[in-house]
Amino acid sequence: MKKIIIHNKYYGKIEIPKTNNAYRFFVVLMQAFANKEEINIGLMYAPKKMKSFEIYQKGGFSYELLELEMYIEIAKLLNFSSEDAQKLKAQIEFLNDNAQVTLSISKNMVLYAKNKPNTTDKKYLFWDIENFSNIAPVFYELIEPLEIEDTAIFISCNPDSLYLFRAEWEADLYDFGKTFNSFHFTKCDHGKNVADGVLLQNFIDLKAKNADIYLLTYDRELKERFKNVADVSTNLYLLERKILK
Repeated sequence: MKKIIIHNKYYGKIEIPKTNNAYRFFVVLMQAFANKEEINIGLMYAPKKMKSFEIYQKGGFSYELLELEMYIEIAKLLNFSSEDAQKLKAQIEFLNDNAQVTLSISKNMVLYAKNKPNTTDKKYLFWDIENFSNIAPVFYELIEPLEIEDTAIFISCNPDSLYLFRAEWEADLYDFGKTFNSFHFTKCDHGKNVADGVLLQNFIDLKAKNADIYLLTYDRELKERFKNVADVSTNLYLLERKILK
């Protein structure tokens, strides 16, 4: 952890990621703040680099995402806006999520720990919507073909993603005659993995048995947590990545 002390004032501690440029970016941001200069993401990335974020890259700009997280944490400590970094981070994540998986959502749903599904009479969908910029395939390939009822769909979203992408999501939902209020939708509080925790609690509270459970998330930890609490009578389907060659 690196202490932030500027003009003899202590602001807190920050974790500097182990990338080639992170420490240099940290110094640049500290100097700009100390000199009362305007702080924006352009201090870290040149226009050419910013343009590259608009194109899919194998590895998903993993180092840059760590640097952006550092920027956002510094902004919280020093009390300046990180909206530009948040938007860029969300853009990178969405672009690379969509580029790395095939469009066929249904073919990417994999039955967990069973060769053959049990006979069931109910279907439930747990959906971490902030993993998806384009939500139409979820309706075309999963919700409508499987006839999953609105009351059996649980959706959660953290506030930053909702702020950035709500208009796009609502436009897509409108095409299917839906709104967020059509489902069990929870706008979560700030905090890491809050939306994931809400989905898990929804699942635990449901106490589902003899049911098909569909989990739409790319979060590995959340998948493991669902596996640990799912009743053996349920068929748990998890969304897996299929990397494009």
